[in-house]
Amino acid sequence: MTVNPDKQKLLDLRYLRMAQIWAENSYCKRRQVGALIVKDKMIISDGYNGTPMGFENVCEDEADHTKAYVLHAEANAITKVAQSNNSSLGATLYVTTSPCIECSKLIIQSGIRRVVYGEVYRITDGIELLQRAGIECVQMNVEC
Repeated sequence: MTVNPDKQKLLDLRYLRMAQIWAENSYCKRRQVGALIVKDKMIISDGYNGTPMGFENVCEDEADHTKAYVLHAEANAITKVAQSNNSSLGATLYVTTSPCIECSKLIIQSGIRRVVYGEVYRITDGIELLQRAGIECVQMNVEC
C-alpha cells in the first residue's frame, strides 16, 4: 500500500513529534531520546533511553558521564516489541536522535525498513550502516 508523499510526510512529522514527547519519560539528564515503532499506521512499540528494569533511574555517574549499561531508546523499543505478539518486519522506526552503530545493527536484524529521525547525532556511522543495508533513512526537523 503506497501512501501519498505529502500524507507520508505529515504522518512522519506527527509520529516524530510523538517520539519527542515520549522522550520526556527519560530520567537521563544529558540527552533524552524517544522512539516509536509504527507498522500499518499503528504504534506497535515505544521506548526511551534509560537504565534496565530493576535499576535505579539514574543515567549518569558522579562525573556526569552516561553509565555504560544505559539502554538507548531504539534498543528499548526493539526489545519491547520482541516481548510482544507484534512483528517489526517492514515497520518504521521514529527516533528523536539518529541511531548509533549498535542500535543500527539491532534495527537491521529486526526487519525495520525505514528510520525517521530528528536530530543528527555527532557520530553518523549508524546512519551509514543503515543506508548500506538498504534501509530508508529520513531526517526531519520538527518543532514541538
